[in-house]
Amino acid sequence: MAGESANNNEIVIPSITRIYLAPVGTTAPADATSPMPEGLRNVGLTTEDSLKFNSEPNFEQVRSAQSSYPTRTFQTQDAATIEVDLQQWSGPNFQAVYGGGSITEITVAGTPEVKHYKFTPPRIGSRTEVMAVIEVIDGGKHYRYVIPRCMQMEGVSKDLAKTKEAVLPLRLAVQGGDDLDAWYLITDDPAFSLAA
Repeated sequence: MAGESANNNEIVIPSITRIYLAPVGTTAPADATSPMPEGLRNVGLTTEDSLKFNSEPNFEQVRSAQSSYPTRTFQTQDAATIEVDLQQWSGPNFQAVYGGGSITEITVAGTPEVKHYKFTPPRIGSRTEVMAVIEVIDGGKHYRYVIPRCMQMEGVSKDLAKTKEAVLPLRLAVQGGDDLDAWYLITDDPAFSLAA
């Protein structure tokens, strides 16, 4: 915009980030600061440098004999992904990382009061989509990325080394549809104001 100047208040340093997951169709947050709606589950602690939201549009170019540069560029696809490493091992987090699956309770023979649990990853064709919300806070500025539909679509590789924490790599691909926004951002940051 004409007349804009350097403004260090528009630099964002994500001092706190949170990831919430829920079944598709769960009520999304209406604004940037209200309590998170019922049904959105905080995945808990994540590594401090792993959270990434990537937007990856694809384009094709038309070339013509009359120009050394493309004479037309058009977008053919859009894609977006979320990456974050979860530090908390739990049943719901395993299901998120593996795209679903089931958890069953196992009774230990001879000691019925002792319970063990079995996680089984989803079979081919039974991965489940989830809704995701990424919350970013920088002082008094709040940002919420809302992704109505996303799905775990990558393999899972865990390092089980003795000398460092073992994390769960959550990798979600944004899913689209004609009847909803693939993703959107809600913020109270005054830099987004429509005022001229």
